[in-house]
Amino acid sequence: MANQKKALLTISRCIVSSDGRISVDSSKKKFEAMINPSGYEHVLSLRYAKNKVLGQPGTETKYDVSHPEKIVLRELIFDGTGVIRSSDNQPVSVKNQIELLRNVIYTYDGSKHEAPIVQLKWGSFLFYGRVESLKFDYTLFKPSGVPLRAKVTLTFIEYQSSEEIAKEADNQSPDLTHQVEVKAGDTLPLLCYRIYQNSAYYPEVARVNNLTHFRDLKPGTLLRFPPLN
Repeated sequence: MANQKKALLTISRCIVSSDGRISVDSSKKKFEAMINPSGYEHVLSLRYAKNKVLGQPGTETKYDVSHPEKIVLRELIFDGTGVIRSSDNQPVSVKNQIELLRNVIYTYDGSKHEAPIVQLKWGSFLFYGRVESLKFDYTLFKPSGVPLRAKVTLTFIEYQSSEEIAKEADNQSPDLTHQVEVKAGDTLPLLCYRIYQNSAYYPEVARVNNLTHFRDLKPGTLLRFPPLN
């Protein structure tokens, strides 16, 4: 264990193939921290919608969408005093460390019209995303005013390909229009519950499908279930 090499945080630019697969772009220079951050925050959040249900005085809270995950790296230290040196035992100025970091995570990609997708790797931790914000706090200077030390806070938002988003969304979502063939024993409230997880939407579905006798559904009838508003 004494000879085990310390794992340093690395941030690498990535490329996405036509089928949505993401991989590190080995042609681009990567950023490697000289001092690991003190830690990181992993933020997950959901959004809920409040749907008014007919015949009820209140509103029902239902799941709406999962927000992309976020990673917040706090107190990533850049040191240019010479106490901390690069892997080739050379001092690196704070200015050069910041320029490299900006080029990897922040510099706009004009060919793709978007901020770069990057891979964060720190030991067993692996995350793909785009930078949402970065803040530099300069704390030590030479008499000439040149920065000798800075603390950096970085926030990354998760990257997902359109294929991954579609897979997570699932085509059974009540946000999509469905066409259902009536089977023997089906009722409109039952079908509404299957699609929307709420049988109270049956009057609206009856109106959309011009049903006047919705209690007597004929097997084989095709019904349209619109997205929820």
